[in-house]
Amino acid sequence: MDLSTEHASADATPDNAIPAGTGPAGTGNRGLKWIYLALAVAGAILPWLANLAFIRDYGGSFDLGLFVQLANANPAASSLSRDLAIGATAVVIWMVQESRRLQMRGLTWVLLSCVTLAFAFGAPLFLYLRERRLEELARS
Repeated sequence: MDLSTEHASADATPDNAIPAGTGPAGTGNRGLKWIYLALAVAGAILPWLANLAFIRDYGGSFDLGLFVQLANANPAASSLSRDLAIGATAVVIWMVQESRRLQMRGLTWVLLSCVTLAFAFGAPLFLYLRERRLEELARS
């Protein structure tokens, strides 16, 4: 067999194929999904502790305009805010594409949690659900 045709056929995989080594059948780590779940819990609690402190310190309600103003109060805060906004946008686009590719359930809840709880909760929750889906696919 010609090596060039063997190489070409090995590379010819459909766009929706699951990459090798991305689950328990490959080189995946079974504990990884639990790490993601623990990060999701921390990502829900820690930002909301800060949000509750903001509510307590600035008037007893969540004033979104003031929150954004304070998030851009100095160059360091602006840098972090812009970094999160751009990074989170890219990750959300990837989450939508990846959930379609893997035919995952729960994306609506993940996206809602990114907006209502914290991106720090929604992104690890997505990764947990993704690992769980990869395990399902590896079993079938």
